[in-house]
Amino acid sequence: MKIAVTSTGNTLDSPIDPRFGRCQFFVFVDPETMEFEAAENQAMMAAGGAGPQAAQFIANKGAEAVITGNVGPNAASSLAAASIKVYIGATGTVRETISLFKNGQLQEVGEATVASHAGMRGGGGRGMGGGGRGQGRGM
Repeated sequence: MKIAVTSTGNTLDSPIDPRFGRCQFFVFVDPETMEFEAAENQAMMAAGGAGPQAAQFIANKGAEAVITGNVGPNAASSLAAASIKVYIGATGTVRETISLFKNGQLQEVGEATVASHAGMRGGGGRGMGGGGRGQGRGM
């Protein structure tokens, strides 16, 4: 079985990245042998659709499951369509998380655990600003 783990780095000792679609790396691990391969998440900086793009990437890599902190609705749908199981509750390093998985200590989910766009950086407004409008200037 090949498992994709969301990570901030490219080793088994890298910390977990709690975001799915915008994680920095996917570490693909065989939990029996602990052999692994890391790949940078090309969808991380996507303007939109990062979750489905990331899901397609890990499906193409042959992952049967993904371990992450959270998964949004579009990613959850894409993963389900590819028959990829989703486990949440990941903490610590990739190695520690695989151990939790092997011991049955992670929760399998079949739907989103966060709202759309929850993993986007920066947050905040999307408007054009407005700064000093309507503050009684003049006269």
